[in-house]
Amino acid sequence: MPHGLAAFRHRDYRILWSVQAGSLTGNWMQALAQSWLVLTMTNSPVQLALINVCQFGPSLIFGLPAGVIADRYSKRGVLLATQAVSGLLTALLAVVVALGSVQLWQIYATALGLGIVGAISNPARQAYVVDVVGKDDLVNAVALNSALFNASRVVGPAIAGVLLAQVGAALCFVINAVAYLPVVIGLTLLRARGNPEPDAGDVSPWRRLREGLAYVRRTPEILRPIVMIGVIGTFGMNFSVWMPLLAVQLGTGAEGFGWLMSALGVGSLIGALGVAFFGRTLGGRGLLLAPVVFGLFEIGLAVLAGIRGPLMFVLPVATLAGVAMSTTLSLTTTTIQSLIPNALRGRVSSIFMTVFMGSVPLGALIAGVTSSLVGTTGSIAFGGAVVLLVAVIAMAFGFARARAPDLVPALPPIPVQVGSAPPRAGARGND
Repeated sequence: MPHGLAAFRHRDYRILWSVQAGSLTGNWMQALAQSWLVLTMTNSPVQLALINVCQFGPSLIFGLPAGVIADRYSKRGVLLATQAVSGLLTALLAVVVALGSVQLWQIYATALGLGIVGAISNPARQAYVVDVVGKDDLVNAVALNSALFNASRVVGPAIAGVLLAQVGAALCFVINAVAYLPVVIGLTLLRARGNPEPDAGDVSPWRRLREGLAYVRRTPEILRPIVMIGVIGTFGMNFSVWMPLLAVQLGTGAEGFGWLMSALGVGSLIGALGVAFFGRTLGGRGLLLAPVVFGLFEIGLAVLAGIRGPLMFVLPVATLAGVAMSTTLSLTTTTIQSLIPNALRGRVSSIFMTVFMGSVPLGALIAGVTSSLVGTTGSIAFGGAVVLLVAVIAMAFGFARARAPDLVPALPPIPVQVGSAPPRAGARGND
């Protein structure tokens, strides 16, 4: 098997990769439909932000305990339960939208439920890949995961934009609900259970959590990138709020919204593949330069939006912003994962997830309020300026001097509820 596809020699990985392809596409379709539905019902940037608060706010409460769960219980079991519940919640929302009786509180309630489930599943999802393919093929598995994730980020919004314009939001929710079924079936077929370490039950959950926090605090190579990505995520990655508002400002409608999100996805895919091929060359220097480029292109996007530039000019800039954003996330995530000891992987992953996913609701509120006060253009420009400032500070203080072994794109926690358990890798004997 070609070196670039080495992870596919594992039976479990082949199953996971296959079933998550449809689910990830469905997730992005639902994310787009949900945002557009709220915007058309309320015409309010703040209400759009509140949906993100509901969906990602639970990470602040459940993120750290979820890391203990990932280290203490079977990761496959955690993923099975959470994906089944996610599918049920999505199906219920699909029904009320299809019947034309949907109310705003129902969208909020579903987003909150998916947020709680996602917060619980994310650390297990991040930590499970090693159990599926083993450390030897981890780099390749994460790269393939990231490529699939970003490819779905291109396809899903493009399909959703057309469906929203031609049919309506209901079909997007129905497709996503159905896509959870093969994920649940696929998880039951896996041989790698992701069982906890032998001593996992001998230590109290709170002590295990304190151990994870203490490790991060005394390991600057991990702490600094976490701090940097937390600030960048809060101010610069609020596209789930900005893009629908930008589509309205440019007069492109739901279809244009889909194209804007797809352009961002194309850039993310290019960035992920670029890091896959050139990650070792980029190293710590890339971890510092990528956010600088990201901030510059984000400001450029704001300028084009401000002068009401044609969509054909806005899309390439959105793509370039996606490249820089994906590169920043990929280098940060994989640097951190490369340095975590196996026994602490779930807990440290949960700390990173809590910081990053916790930045989503806070950032969404900031984006919603600033968009209401100074307009979408001003909000995007402000976010880009903060990203640029943080990147310059990081360069000045050498935040990314940490060694960054085998850098490849890790599956970043983008604002969309991932329906399948992104494979991390597993036992070598499951070919």
